[in-house]
Amino acid sequence: MITEEAVPAAPAPAHAAPAAPRPAKKRHRAWDEAPRWQIYLPLGIYLLFTLIPFYWILLFALRPAGSTSLVPWPMTFEHFEKVWTDRSFGTFFYNSVLVGVATLVMTTLVALAGGYALARFDFRIKRAFMLALLCSQFVPGALLLVPLFEIFAELQMINSLGSVIIAETVFQLPLSMILISNFIKNVPYSLEEAAWVDGCNRMRAFRVVVLPLLRPGLIAVGSFAFVHSWNHFLFALMFLNNQEKQTIPVGLNTLMSADSVDLGALAAGGIIAAVPVVVVFAFIQKWLITGFSAGAVKG
Repeated sequence: MITEEAVPAAPAPAHAAPAAPRPAKKRHRAWDEAPRWQIYLPLGIYLLFTLIPFYWILLFALRPAGSTSLVPWPMTFEHFEKVWTDRSFGTFFYNSVLVGVATLVMTTLVALAGGYALARFDFRIKRAFMLALLCSQFVPGALLLVPLFEIFAELQMINSLGSVIIAETVFQLPLSMILISNFIKNVPYSLEEAAWVDGCNRMRAFRVVVLPLLRPGLIAVGSFAFVHSWNHFLFALMFLNNQEKQTIPVGLNTLMSADSVDLGALAAGGIIAAVPVVVVFAFIQKWLITGFSAGAVKG
């Protein structure tokens, strides 16, 4: 019986050109169909409504008193000199910095210790404690004024910056503790165990291994505590009676009276109050976004 043997395919000639690559299929994206003006127009309107109030503040702060020009020219800094010297804004600024930095340090340290305990230890009332922390966020600060005032009066801390620092720290602790505990949960527990095997105790393992990884979360919590204490008005108004102890929000309130308002001085004071916060957020925005997003993943 005759069978046909398979004839091997002839090898391709050496001079043959390589096969042309197949064109990649272009992915269809929904926003490719939208005209550019539909994207830039809403953004431009939003930017316009955002920048106009800032320009208006700069206009009143930099143009001479009594001027109605829409351009701050000739430019003057008399309003800044007035509020800084005559209205004691230099003292208010120093008090606000002291309150803000002290609140930042105390809130971060206490929240770090409490957040580590919530993240790494189990105890009977843990769920109840977490629920209490969450429920405390629904309590407005105005409801705390009377009991805090009574406590500080018994401790003879009225008209002291320490009373405002303690009140701001207590008010910021629940949210700060929740954020830091959630951030610590994202750090693998095996890293600490490996440090224990290498001879570190718990404190040293936390300081060497865990703490460097918490930098975004600590920056987020600290900046939030600083900004809130910098802008908070009620605690400083209630607990500080002496003008030399007041902070910037209370100082801005003194620029307004029932009969008249010095718009130039008020605008200059508002810029003095806003510049530190803007500078802080400009430097820490990357860590701030990372910290808040990481702290909200687990809970």
